[in-house]
Amino acid sequence: MDLKESKLLRERVAEHWYYRSKARFVARLLRELRPRRILDIGAGSGFFTRCLLANTDGAEAWCVDTNYERDSDASEGASTIHFRRKTDNVAADLVLLMDVIEHVDDDVQLLRDALAQAAQNATFLISVPAFQFLWSGHDVFLEHKRRYTLRQLENVARAAGLQVRESTYFFAGVFPLALLLRLSQRLFGRAVKPASDMREHSALTNRLLSGVSSAEFALVRRNRWFGLTACCVATRPVGACASAQ
Repeated sequence: MDLKESKLLRERVAEHWYYRSKARFVARLLRELRPRRILDIGAGSGFFTRCLLANTDGAEAWCVDTNYERDSDASEGASTIHFRRKTDNVAADLVLLMDVIEHVDDDVQLLRDALAQAAQNATFLISVPAFQFLWSGHDVFLEHKRRYTLRQLENVARAAGLQVRESTYFFAGVFPLALLLRLSQRLFGRAVKPASDMREHSALTNRLLSGVSSAEFALVRRNRWFGLTACCVATRPVGACASAQ
């Protein structure tokens, strides 16, 4: 979770419909996986790692983000989390890149660098903001470089040497609302003003939008049409060498 948004939502992050729904979405995508070593690149607050560790006993995680003021350690149940500005090879069996690769100029190279810190056959979960036509001041505020279609995300993953296992869009239920918002912003000339769309909501709004998003879970592995988020699950093939990609 981006540190900028963490500061906006403060202690109410887990209550927000977007992050609560996305955490459940991630848990469903990875429900057959029991990771022992997690590497969360561009982790920010470490929200998604903490959610995964809540259902895992005795795992170890590294949350890496260059924006941390200092290195620190924490715990989540019986698991340990290392918050680091940088880290060496941790041989992770699960690598998270949650809304990260859109922040860098060379997204392929970032994934190649991540390969060097992953174990053979490691699982990669990559999420990005979807569709360039949804570009707005929210992207400018978060310092994004681009947004992606599923095919573009898959191409980046394959170019880095990953084997794509499945990919899907999420937040299709609120997609029409977001599209209308973007169109109205363009109509009134506010499309690229740097400002976050993330804000606290009432309990009723959070329940309503969480319910809309939860209705998508039946299609969680089959939505290749539209949504606010594009997500890819990939693996590092046995014998893959990051330096040779």
